[in-house]
Parts: sequence; structure tokens; C-alpha cells
Amino acid sequence: MKLKKFTPELAQGISEAGYDTEARAVQEECIPKIKSGADLTIIAPDGSGKSTTLVIALMQQLKRAVDDVPRAIVMVADNEKALALEAVFQLLGRYTDLRIFAATDQGAVQDQKDLIYVGLDILIGTPRRIHELVSISGISTMGLKHLIADDAELVFQNRHHTVLHRIAGSVQKFQYIVFASSYKKKYETPATQLFKKPTLVKIEENL
Repeated sequence: MKLKKFTPELAQGISEAGYDTEARAVQEECIPKIKSGADLTIIAPDGSGKSTTLVIALMQQLKRAVDDVPRAIVMVADNEKALALEAVFQLLGRYTDLRIFAATDQGAVQDQKDLIYVGLDILIGTPRRIHELVSISGISTMGLKHLIADDAELVFQNRHHTVLHRIAGSVQKFQYIVFASSYKKKYETPATQLFKKPTLVKIEENL
């Protein structure tokens, strides 16, 4: 991976975490596209490096802490995934000042609202908890630049994509990204109704 493409702080975190080896196919293909600001639907097998790609590309986009409101919301399937993704953000972003928080279903929603209010750059959460926070005005979308669904095949179960609609309806312009292991027509539903048609990227690697 060509670390010179990233901010010095992010490059140092990537290197010390041992991620500075040759870039995998999903990173090579998708990081430049994410940095371009394009709306994307990224299909890649489990184990191909989707989550790492998301973390690196998003932190490179945001670079440093700005203001107090979230600039990225990442919706994940469950509490375990939320905490695991938060750990990767913290590991690779250890030398940045980006503020990351995982809102899980297990925490008190009011306490999480208070933590978000203090100041945050990247909010990770389950569909249920994101919905609850939106319902009590616990998430300001004034500075939102990125709306992301990771593991979309699970996130979009039980019509959870309606949470994306609700958030998107209050934001004029942002980048919308869907990550999934396999393609399904329902991934297009939020995009066709609220966003321009995302670019579809398919990665075959499974290493």
C-alpha cells in the first residue's frame, strides 16, 4: 500500500498496525473511488478487506477533527460489528485526532446522545440505535458528508434502509456508500429514491 498517498498521521497508524503491505484488490480499486466522492455500491467477498478499506478511505477523507457534529455515519449489522469496526478506526487512526464512537443497542440511548453532543467525527451504529438517536434528535446532520451501510445484506433486513431515507431527507449533499458480500436489488432502493445512481464495483478477490 502506498502510504505516501495518505496523511502522515494515518500513514503512521497504518504502518505500525502492519497494514502497510501490498494493497489488496478491494483497496486498490475502491479507495480512489471513495476519495473521489462518488456514490458507490461495493460488492466484495467476506475476508477481502472491505472494512479496512472503509476505515482507511474515510479517515483520509475527513483527515482531522472539525466542529462538533458527525461528518460520517456508518450503519452496521449488530453490536459486535459496531465495536469491532470502532476498534479498527481507533487502531489505524491512533495518530489522528478524529473522534469515533460506536452506538450499540446495549448502551443507554440518552447517554449516547450526550456523548455525541460533546463532539464527534464518525458515528458507527446499528440500525435500531441510529433510528432511536434520530428519533430523539440525538444526531445532528448539519455537517454530514458520508452515509455508509456496511454489511448491507444484514443492515437492510426488516426495512432498516428506511433509517437511511430519514437521515438523507435532512441533508442536501453527501456521499452514499454501500458495502456488501453479494449484490441484491434492494440495495438500490435508497439510492434510486434519494440519491443519484451509485457506481457498482465488484471485487472477486477472497484472500
